Amino acid sequence: MPRPDPFGFLRDAVAGAEDAALALLGQERVRLAVTGLSRSGKTVFLTSLVANLLAAGTGLRTLPALEAASGGRLRRARVVPAGVESVPRFDWQGHLAALAADPPRWPARTEDLSTLALTLELDRRSWIGGFLGGRSVTLELLDYPGEWLLDLPMLRQSFAEWSAATLARLRRGSRAAAFADFLAFVDALPAGAPADEPLSRRGFILYRDGLHAARDTHGLRLLQPGRFLNPGPRGEAPLMWFFPLPHAAEGGGLAELCARRYDAYLADQRAAFFDPFFRRFDRQAVLVDVLGALHAGQEAFDDTAEALAEIAAALRYGGSWLDWLTGQGVRRAAFVATKADHVPTRQREALTSLLEDLTTAPRERALAAGAETGVHALAAIRCTEDDVATLEGRRVGAVRGVLLGSGRVAKVYPGEVPTRRPGPEFWQHGSLFEMPEFQPPRLDPHGAAGVPHLGLDTLLAWLIGDLL
Repeated sequence: MPRPDPFGFLRDAVAGAEDAALALLGQERVRLAVTGLSRSGKTVFLTSLVANLLAAGTGLRTLPALEAASGGRLRRARVVPAGVESVPRFDWQGHLAALAADPPRWPARTEDLSTLALTLELDRRSWIGGFLGGRSVTLELLDYPGEWLLDLPMLRQSFAEWSAATLARLRRGSRAAAFADFLAFVDALPAGAPADEPLSRRGFILYRDGLHAARDTHGLRLLQPGRFLNPGPRGEAPLMWFFPLPHAAEGGGLAELCARRYDAYLADQRAAFFDPFFRRFDRQAVLVDVLGALHAGQEAFDDTAEALAEIAAALRYGGSWLDWLTGQGVRRAAFVATKADHVPTRQREALTSLLEDLTTAPRERALAAGAETGVHALAAIRCTEDDVATLEGRRVGAVRGVLLGSGRVAKVYPGEVPTRRPGPEFWQHGSLFEMPEFQPPRLDPHGAAGVPHLGLDTLLAWLIGDLL
């Protein structure tokens, strides 16, 4: 297993000292981690957040709950100008232009990480501010491929441990079909298979193709390593040419080669992604597409819940004495059900309750580490309005919106959202939950008027309102 960064404590201490010094000068900094699995809506969330904060900074009431939480002290919001960063900037303007196009387009799958910072200029909280001048809070944001997040739990596992857990999972349910060719390949390998390059390359390709089939055909989410699904701009480097092996613990030959590449891969992910970006977040929003998981069926739903639990257990909440000493670690963590506009108003409470049930263990862990937790449901861009439909002679709550692709206005009764993790009876009658794709509403391509949303202001008020 790759070793932790030996200088991590020193870097955390320096970052903590910098934050404290800036706060004394009235220039506070807060790092918001927006995490979640692929297709959970991180890019849309960040685009809406930026557009609505900038609009709020001009005096528009795009985020009323945040305005109330800040006591009306926000005077201006601006994007921090680019400096000499080596990381790409989050292209919120490009994403907004795509959403405002004719016909509108949802952002494409995120292929690389990107960052952006907003400075919020505020009045001081007391009359002393008249002598000290205003204060500012800089909000640092990160976007990245959701698949990469699933590498985080791997940092705690050796190659042999990961191989055993992964192969056990691959032999169950629809994974067995998605990975049929790969399983036939590894089961035929002898215990002392040689470190043959064509053999290792073939195993990697079969395993990678199985991951794609499991995600794209069966809607599964607990798929590792993440870069096998989304390698990013660097492509498929040789350190990725490994795969789980039945005899991994015995070492030697192919097993030793795969273990070395596994360790090198995790070391690279730690150095390029986790340590520089995931160590020092102050607030966290974990986005979950609960409705999409319900629509995909029992196995996909259970798999999403398991992936969420694995990720949440590996996140850093700042409960150790070192975290308190350096001032690092997440202090508030929100678990957020996205696409809440796909169900009518009366079902959004059930959606929140369902996510509460799914995140009981992660929230208890965060609380034990000293972090506050909350559960929210939102739509970063609201695409529907509430309506009423008739089902078997009775009136039921529905939503009305424009369907993606056809451009047809449709009234949809999505089904009933359970308030707790569904039992077998929920799944016995086939697909009971409909999840249509709606197109975004007509938007201002420049974002001057903000973006229509559902609950974004309430979430931001809970996450950062105390800092304003």
